[in-house]
Amino acid sequence: MQHRIVVLGAGYTGAVTAGRLARRLHHEDVTLTLVNPEPDFVERVRLHQLATGRDLGPRPFDEMFAGTGVELKLAEVSAVDVDRGTVTVATADGPEEETLEYDTLVYALGSGWDDLGVPGTAEHAHEISSRSGALRLRDRLAALDAGRSVVVVGGGLTGIEAATEIAEARPDLDVALAARGPLGERLSEKGRAHLRKVMDGLGITVHEHTEISAVGARGVETADGRTVPADVTVWTAGFAVHPIAGATSLELAADGRIVVDGTMRSVSHPDVYAVGDAAVATGPGDKPLRMSCASGIPMAWQAADALAARLTGGRVRRVPIRYVQQCISLGRKEGLIQFVTADDRAVDRALTGRVAALWKELICKGAAWSVANPTVGVPSRRRRVVRQETGTHAQTEVPA
Repeated sequence: MQHRIVVLGAGYTGAVTAGRLARRLHHEDVTLTLVNPEPDFVERVRLHQLATGRDLGPRPFDEMFAGTGVELKLAEVSAVDVDRGTVTVATADGPEEETLEYDTLVYALGSGWDDLGVPGTAEHAHEISSRSGALRLRDRLAALDAGRSVVVVGGGLTGIEAATEIAEARPDLDVALAARGPLGERLSEKGRAHLRKVMDGLGITVHEHTEISAVGARGVETADGRTVPADVTVWTAGFAVHPIAGATSLELAADGRIVVDGTMRSVSHPDVYAVGDAAVATGPGDKPLRMSCASGIPMAWQAADALAARLTGGRVRRVPIRYVQQCISLGRKEGLIQFVTADDRAVDRALTGRVAALWKELICKGAAWSVANPTVGVPSRRRRVVRQETGTHAQTEVPA
């Protein structure tokens, strides 16, 4: 009997995990099913570019995984039963749901936008955490006449990239950014200075230390009683994990992420692995890894290698995940590479300007390439699966 592996979600982490497993395991011994509602890979880190009218070429999964043994299942996940080892999905082919059985589950459903319960956000704000959301924003921006106003809510990396991209693409619009804290609060002094210089050059109005209490059709209300006019509001103030895990018996953190060990294996259910934004893993300094592509892809590598080792009787290596830099695009001509400590604290060194923009572009292309070529660069060491239940393996875990 083949060992059934089901991977939920084909973002960066799910696609990389599936492709790496295909390289590690004999196809005769396993089935690899990748469940995703869309047939193409979505470069989430570029959705702010899509929203401003730039074309992102299609990356069909059928082409990516051709000949790898990975089977793509176009479906929405509606339920997971981790005690019975089943996943319920709904396909576009018909009204009836389908049940998939698994021996090992890789949960990579990721995150979406979080309106934080702020009144009016769901009705009036746009999000760019999904392709559909970015396309809706693109249509709305394209319909705006010169002189209209756009407010981006959220001073994190997503908000900064969205505001600068919109301001550069549409210099005829009045673009503002509302940040709960100071602008670039996690950056070094050099990084903050460059960020402010670029935003000033693009004509972006920055509202620092501004809490948004409500979103309306024509603007946002602040906690201190002010109104900031906005014909379009873009909400980037928070991300929330997919709610499916919350309906299971998996051990979860307070924010709904699945608690995993250093190999990305659920601490409560050994036949479940979780990667990317769906999981909370500990990094350097015993700090939780932040939701990001920088965390997610190494988590996918670790999960795939650990699972393959356990199934084949090999050594389970635990490779520490550390940070090196934060890469921020500031439009197409400017960028900021903030170098950080292993636990993600900014240091004095930062790269700015055109060189930083090219660096960020290479990082984005590299991340997409690793998904589009999931089996390239991984040593072909396919090993036979040991005929045991996943949870009964007793390999010694060793550091890399």
